[in-house]
Amino acid sequence: MRQIVLDTETTGLDPTKGHRIIEIGCVELIDRKRTGNELHQYLQPDRKIDAGAIEVHGITNEFLQDKPRFTDIVDDFLAYIRDAQLIIHNAPFDVGFIDSELMLTGRDFKKTADYCDVIDSLVMARRMRPGQKNSLDALCRHFNIDNSQRELHGALLDAELLAEVYLALTGGQSALFQDSESGQSSAVEEVVRQLDKGRPSLPVIHASAEERDQHESWLDELDSKSGGKCAWRMLSSVEDN
Repeated sequence: MRQIVLDTETTGLDPTKGHRIIEIGCVELIDRKRTGNELHQYLQPDRKIDAGAIEVHGITNEFLQDKPRFTDIVDDFLAYIRDAQLIIHNAPFDVGFIDSELMLTGRDFKKTADYCDVIDSLVMARRMRPGQKNSLDALCRHFNIDNSQRELHGALLDAELLAEVYLALTGGQSALFQDSESGQSSAVEEVVRQLDKGRPSLPVIHASAEERDQHESWLDELDSKSGGKCAWRMLSSVEDN
């Protein structure tokens, strides 16, 4: 399975107001392992970057003056993400910008979702941690992922951190960022908890006669509504035979 963990930095918050992508960072995972096949590109947006955006990512107008435009790299970008699963934190934001950039090329491109599947890791995190803060920094703290180098937002660094967060959200992978020379892994090691064999047995609380009668009444109603196909009754019949 090929997955691309993607992040972007932009001139502002809204592509419908003319804001553009100025950095794309992608990390490739195959079978939940990082391959080293990354895509990282700064882009000339042909417009000024909002001051508030510069405070977030630190990318200046002067730095981007000699960088290529999105139209110069669009073919390589689409070839890289095509037929993969895109993993993005707050996907509507990044996908909205990518779709806008594809349209602005003036070529007959489709939308991002027509080239690959999109998975929103923010939606996943909210389902796992309802009511809690689920920013990338908050998730790094929750999963003990080192984000100490993230003084400013950066597309490639954020994609690398998100790759670790995504694997932690979906079950973990201790060998994600394994150093091929040292054999050491910088990812969070999975913790295996051993039960204390000396602990007392847990008490077993049996249903009372009244509770059993209520349960049987509920099964009678299910059996009636399903036309005699109540699964619990069918299982009981099999066990009795």
